[in-house]
Amino acid sequence: MWDYTDKVKDRFLNPRNVGEVEDPDGVGEVGSLACGDALRLTFKLDDEGRIAEARFKTFGCGSAIASASALTEMMTGMTLEEAETITNQDIADYLGGLPKEKMHCSVMGREALEDAIAHYRGEESPRTEGTVVCECFGVTDLEIERAVRENDLHTVEEVTNYTKAGGGCERCHEQIEEIIREVRGEEQPPAAAPAPKRLTNIEKIRLIEDTLEREIRPSLRMDGGDIELIDVDGNRVIVRLQGTCSGCKSAEITLRDYVQARLRELVAPELSVEEV
Repeated sequence: MWDYTDKVKDRFLNPRNVGEVEDPDGVGEVGSLACGDALRLTFKLDDEGRIAEARFKTFGCGSAIASASALTEMMTGMTLEEAETITNQDIADYLGGLPKEKMHCSVMGREALEDAIAHYRGEESPRTEGTVVCECFGVTDLEIERAVRENDLHTVEEVTNYTKAGGGCERCHEQIEEIIREVRGEEQPPAAAPAPKRLTNIEKIRLIEDTLEREIRPSLRMDGGDIELIDVDGNRVIVRLQGTCSGCKSAEITLRDYVQARLRELVAPELSVEEV
């Protein structure tokens, strides 16, 4: 159960400025019934260029109603330049805070205000720009970037709380994560190393023979020794030491710390070397 402040409850049960301004100067519409939230904001200016009247109609939850009511209260008496500085956090703060899962309601209010001001100025909605990332709720990459930057968001869940993006089919989660990293200047996490290819028995034997011939025998021969591959039984490599290595007191160390170590490094880490 979400914890609502008394001010949120009051603006939900007794919303201010419900309705529509007659012959409005500015009109902003955001959301849709299909998405579960919709808001229509209208305002009218006085002779001094200040917002004399602001009203709203909304379809949504209690937080959406309270946020829209709070917005109309805040913007009344402001110039457009003052009103366009209102942020979604300002709306939430005016209400004494909103549950994190309902912060998108304050964002919707701020977007409606921006659309209404753009309408008054004869401009297109700033939300027409960008590429849609979340098809379920029609949220663009620019809207997500702005929410991340202005509200210091770090996770997909937080982005969903503020924009609804990612709250539907979840197919956009990877794109949202990438946007978060770009905005926050974080590097792409390194891709997981591919699983090592499983060798067939024939491939394993050939690789062991090749490693013994190229990497191990030349070193042993420098000291008058040698090595011969006798058999490969699963992960057991059976060899015979020759020359000075045969019967040497250090033969066991040579097998374990050199021959076996090199085969594990270059062929497979599970190999063990045994002497006939």
